[in-house]
Amino acid sequence: MVHRSRRPRESRGETRLTIRQVADLAGVSTATVSRVINGRTDVSDRARAVVQRVVRDYGYSTNRTARGLSAGRTGLVGVTTPVVHHAYFAVILDGAGEALYEQDMRMVLCPTHHEHDREASLLERLMQGTTDGALLILPEESPDELAGLHEHGYRFVIVDPLRQLDERVPAVSAAHSSGTAEGVEHLLSLGHRRIAAITGPRGWIATEQRLRGYRGAMAAAGVMPDPELVVESDFRTEGGVEAALALLNRPDPPTAVFAFNDMLAIGVMQAARRHGVRIPEDLSVLGFDDTFEASIVTPPLTTVRQPLAEMGRMAVNLLVRQLQNQRIEALHVQLETKLVVRESTAGPAGP
Repeated sequence: MVHRSRRPRESRGETRLTIRQVADLAGVSTATVSRVINGRTDVSDRARAVVQRVVRDYGYSTNRTARGLSAGRTGLVGVTTPVVHHAYFAVILDGAGEALYEQDMRMVLCPTHHEHDREASLLERLMQGTTDGALLILPEESPDELAGLHEHGYRFVIVDPLRQLDERVPAVSAAHSSGTAEGVEHLLSLGHRRIAAITGPRGWIATEQRLRGYRGAMAAAGVMPDPELVVESDFRTEGGVEAALALLNRPDPPTAVFAFNDMLAIGVMQAARRHGVRIPEDLSVLGFDDTFEASIVTPPLTTVRQPLAEMGRMAVNLLVRQLQNQRIEALHVQLETKLVVRESTAGPAGP
């Protein structure tokens, strides 16, 4: 039986119901409404009929998703991303876009501008029935918030999570630790021993796993890393400049710097030029990501390539399998990286 309550306010002749309003009117949970909207099969026929009746009675059928309730799909996938103009995110979006096109699905792009409240609001809107699911790139949401989203029955995949996730939450990332180890091994093979690391924010998964790879490769070579050569930064070019200046001003500066992303590495190059330090003759510089900028800086940057486009494609694959109620063997997928040697690394200068 449908529970009668005050009809939601109408605007421009169209009722815009939230999941909570539909749930209140139907006398079911928001999770049940979300399951009906997203075409899940784990809903009783009675509950499905009640939700669909509320949708019809309150004019929600003007919404694309409501019209598709009987089919269970809208073909729309929300994609939240901090920004769209940065090369890192652009490549992920390109890979995801191609995969969605192959599935005859469309992207609803939602830039968050690194704002948690904005991201939370966008996710609420996506859950209101306009999308089949979502890809969340570098989400600001806490692990508990993401687990709650999962418990509501909404289908989504995390691309490059910032923090450790609930094991039930599907995610795609690069193999940060092994990729960093390969980069350090490259520098060691050139003869470097004083290898600095400029990291991202501590506590982020990428930072911690790359640090693990850095320390592990150094230890395996019998080299004790100098803790003074590990500098925390923020993955921005300006942060790379600041960290590099601190390292270069030391009485015993490093002969090589492993920057934990390409933007940091470009900042290191800028700082080196200010100091009259030549790259790679006086200082080797190694990045991580292999974004477009890595190949056009002078000298071209040696870096660890993340499979960014493939991460976008894999995320779509995992989402589609969820929507089709297929079993997913590995919920946390790590894709292999590749060392790309260019001209910013060489052996250390002689004494």
